[in-house]
Amino acid sequence: MSRQQAERRGRTAETIACWYLRLKGWRILARRARAPGGEVDIVARRGRIVAFVEVKARNSAEAAGFALDRHRLRRVAIAAERLAQRFARDGDSIRIDALFVVPGRLPRHLQDVWQG
Repeated sequence: MSRQQAERRGRTAETIACWYLRLKGWRILARRARAPGGEVDIVARRGRIVAFVEVKARNSAEAAGFALDRHRLRRVAIAAERLAQRFARDGDSIRIDALFVVPGRLPRHLQDVWQG
């Protein structure tokens, strides 16, 4: 797959993930939020929870799981830490989630995937 195709696939997966989260009661605060040291695909809020969401689009659930390694999660965690002041309010819970987008299946939302 070319870089352009991968980029398009990623953006499509992020759009699907945003709609899925909205249907589950989340409000999307940002997409592709950048901070020094990393990027977060989606920043979402539901009540007092702010989730920094990493989206993975693969051909199978197993491949999506393997694509989410410690190195990538660390980059998301660094970005989330730097972006939290922009999106979180006093008393909010902050977490890092993952959302897998696989053809022919509903998206799979994994909550609180980073424990530091």
